Amino acid sequence: MRALVTIQRVKAVSAVPDSDFLEAAHIMGWQCVVKKGEFKAGDLGVYFEVDSFLPLDPRYEFLRASSYRENDDNGQGRRPGFRIRTAKMRGQLSQGLFLPLSLFPELEGFREGDDVTEKLGVKKWYVPETANAGGTIIGERPYGIPASDEIRIQSAPELLDALRGKPYYITTKMDGTSGIVYYIDGKIGCCSRNKEIKDEADALYWSPVYRYGLKEKLAKYGKNIVLTGEICGPGIQKNRLRLPALEWYVFDVQDWDSGGYVPYDSLLEICASLEVPVVPLEERGDGFAYTLEGLLEKAKGKYPSGLDKEGIVVRDAASPKAVSFKVLNNDALLKEKG
Repeated sequence: MRALVTIQRVKAVSAVPDSDFLEAAHIMGWQCVVKKGEFKAGDLGVYFEVDSFLPLDPRYEFLRASSYRENDDNGQGRRPGFRIRTAKMRGQLSQGLFLPLSLFPELEGFREGDDVTEKLGVKKWYVPETANAGGTIIGERPYGIPASDEIRIQSAPELLDALRGKPYYITTKMDGTSGIVYYIDGKIGCCSRNKEIKDEADALYWSPVYRYGLKEKLAKYGKNIVLTGEICGPGIQKNRLRLPALEWYVFDVQDWDSGGYVPYDSLLEICASLEVPVVPLEERGDGFAYTLEGLLEKAKGKYPSGLDKEGIVVRDAASPKAVSFKVLNNDALLKEKG
């Protein structure tokens, strides 16, 4: 489960131009606008990542005007609370919420880096994935098939050093919903991010199977594999790609028997044999050398439709899950509504 709320130490504090009341606190690879004088370098605080959904609590009431929402809690019923988003304040990017540790007496004894998401009752904000029916839920996602949720590089800047000098590839982060297709011991199935979906021709999450004839192709391929890709098109998210029909772009192939993810070249070969598209490649190299600032710049840009792309995903070419992270396009984040 993603650590949405952690205890973090301030690396530095910088001025916000033309403001007598605000400063920017730098935490990990993030920047949060905070009250002037509230923090100094070395202080501990509670960091709430973007897409955290905070429960109703007097400590968060100052967020009501800008952040009050109701969320479906991943299908478990409507829940009121406060959504944390990327924002700009006095021209400064604020990526999350950073509050003094002293506001949270229940966190006594916790240390720097500790995950306090569950302790504070914080959930992940789930954007309604589709405007049309995804399909009939028949159970939880089968055990062993992981959900796709790349970590943001600002939350793990040490991954830059882990990848430095190694072969890498960068793909476009597509605007859609994650769709999983598996073939295990002769059975084919489809899942959303968290649920298994009944085999129905008009079910969104079965669209890759029927669109690309995967029942026959996977049976012929004959190996136990799990393919994860982004389903994009009309009725999904904002369809920033402006696709006229549903498409599926594969970004992960798991060898089920070994439990490992195949290298990038093998992914390309498998997808070519199955005649399914993969996520667009933006760059490939033999020695990763990007800085955080360089990646944030590279994450900007447009889809072929002319609309802001969601960002990029960076991976180790030889072992995709050894080092893997996403870099979101701040221009697109600032334009998000809801």
